[in-house]
Amino acid sequence: MHCFIIVALTADGFIGRDVAHNSTRWTSKEDAAWFNQRSKQAGAVVMGRATYDTINKPLPDRVTIVYSRDADEARLVKNQSKLEKNQIYYTQAKPKDLLNKLDELGFNEVAICGGSSIYTMFMQAGVTDKLYLTVEPVLFGDGIKLFNKKLNIKLKLKSVKQLSSQTILLEYIVD
Repeated sequence: MHCFIIVALTADGFIGRDVAHNSTRWTSKEDAAWFNQRSKQAGAVVMGRATYDTINKPLPDRVTIVYSRDADEARLVKNQSKLEKNQIYYTQAKPKDLLNKLDELGFNEVAICGGSSIYTMFMQAGVTDKLYLTVEPVLFGDGIKLFNKKLNIKLKLKSVKQLSSQTILLEYIVD
């Protein structure tokens, strides 16, 4: 199972101003197009409840999986024999267990889409093999960091792509 993080960062390294900040409105149209194309290619996206609440709908043409502390959510991934696009499913599973379930259901890759706690959880679990970081020409000065705990993980730069005259995409492989 191929598991990658896909995220937009400000030039000073933040993914948002605060938890209420809409995660899709401050990035460029080029980043939005890249995100849509790459996450649709994966077929399944995983995010935390706070990230989902800023979007407040399933992502079109993808299976949307939301980490939630609410054990009573209606559609739990672990109970499904098939996952439908344009639907929301909930989980509390450990990253490895979730990826095993997705693999069992026929998925080859999954996009981890935020927020900070979810990015950290997947990196700490050692299941992420690639990071796509879009760097936008924006400064927040303060805000939500990409990871919310200390990590010691080496990366290898695979590619640098200019999405526009102002926005770059960095592709890293987890070493």
